[in-house]
Amino acid sequence: MAGDDAPRHCDVIVIGAGFGGLGMGIRLRQADRTDFVILEQAAGVGGTWHANRYPGAACDIPSLLYSFSFAPNPDWSGNYPGQQEIETYLNRCVERFGLAPHLRLRTRVASLAWNDTTQRWTVHTEERGGATRQWTARVIVNATGGLSRPQLPELPGLGDFAGTVMHTARWKGEVTLAGRRIGVVGTGASAIQLVPQLAGRAAHLALFQRTPAWVLPKRERRFSAAERWVYTNVPGVRRLVRALVYARHEMLAPGFIWRPQILQSLEPLLLARLRRKVPDPALREALTPRYRLGCKRILIANDFYPALQRRNVRLVTSAIERVLPDGIVTADGEHHVLDVLVLATGFQAAEAMAPFPVHGRRGVELDQAWRDGAKAYLGTTVPGFPNFFMVVGPNTALGHNSMVFMIESQLRYILDALARMDRARLAAVDTRPEVADAFDSELQRRMRRTVWSTGGCASWYQTRDGKITTLWPGTTLEFRLRTRRFRLAEHDGLHV
Repeated sequence: MAGDDAPRHCDVIVIGAGFGGLGMGIRLRQADRTDFVILEQAAGVGGTWHANRYPGAACDIPSLLYSFSFAPNPDWSGNYPGQQEIETYLNRCVERFGLAPHLRLRTRVASLAWNDTTQRWTVHTEERGGATRQWTARVIVNATGGLSRPQLPELPGLGDFAGTVMHTARWKGEVTLAGRRIGVVGTGASAIQLVPQLAGRAAHLALFQRTPAWVLPKRERRFSAAERWVYTNVPGVRRLVRALVYARHEMLAPGFIWRPQILQSLEPLLLARLRRKVPDPALREALTPRYRLGCKRILIANDFYPALQRRNVRLVTSAIERVLPDGIVTADGEHHVLDVLVLATGFQAAEAMAPFPVHGRRGVELDQAWRDGAKAYLGTTVPGFPNFFMVVGPNTALGHNSMVFMIESQLRYILDALARMDRARLAAVDTRPEVADAFDSELQRRMRRTVWSTGGCASWYQTRDGKITTLWPGTTLEFRLRTRRFRLAEHDGLHV
């Protein structure tokens, strides 16, 4: 069914209603820029915290730090928030800042194209039910993030499985799990939360592991009524505690980006903990990482090791050879009979691929511009794509602190860009290629010193050829300082 043929115009179109998109909407309203719309393909807001509804889904960054500085939440139940609590917080932000009139849910962006003549973006969308619509905008803010496209493993015969297959980011809550034979593929951040939850329900649980992870203890606790009262009524205390939590996490940065030996010094402590928690030598050996701490994402959990020692749980380290209609055959020839197969295999975060076709100046497609790996100046702008800003773009992810801090830095940068464009009476700005190339060369040079490059692992941080396109090789404070001001001299100004 076709939509309204007449294009709808907005000054700013924001794509995605997670932390980045909602934060952009809040900041636009606070700057009295009300001519904007937020397009979201899901039925609700929250981004990854709306999509990831698997049992046990939670954040591994403390709650006081995992919220907007301009929209504090004094009502967190504890120091590590769960999925539902974070989603509720973001819905409250929508209500508090009046974003509902700007939201278009169940609206998937099909393509973006820059018009060199009108110097506007044309946006084609598809709504649930098949209706299509065309929009135009002066500015695009793409806030789809790096954790929006599930990574499906290339397992021979996966399509032949007769039972239920689901990715953790596409959880099918209606599926009965009690008493079932469940297989989980992957041992990353999702699996380590999910497996303990499934272990208590399943008749049998097989966890298929390719690489063991470093696991830190999770110092989880509930906030008392007195603490919540203080955080609500004494904002200065909340801000102080938030600053202390931020500083504690930021102190880890040197171990990731300059001196991996700092993190390496912690490995004996974690191996000693593994010995205490896993008495069985064979299981302990299978769970022992063979790479430097921090090279892959560090996981935190208290219940993962105990779950693997339950009588109905088995850790499988032999490679998956093929999926059959009734289960999985591994390289050692064993047939694992399964009713449900869960793919805890993460997201397509590193590979150069836009979430939808994006055509910039002279029709160049973003995927073509990124053929050697995704890159963006300050993780935000790409030469040849005027007025196209990204939130959580390439090389903005962290291994040690809250992504909300990075998001807020980018939001300030984009708002400053809009203000400076207005003052200079520019219709558009386009990052100069030499500026972006110099920045990317600097990042890749600095990346060679990091634990992600020297730690002896392959991770989702990297593309297939080993280039790290996801992580920021510096402190969050450095990123905040570098994005504090939008410099027009680094961009070509386009007049009407």
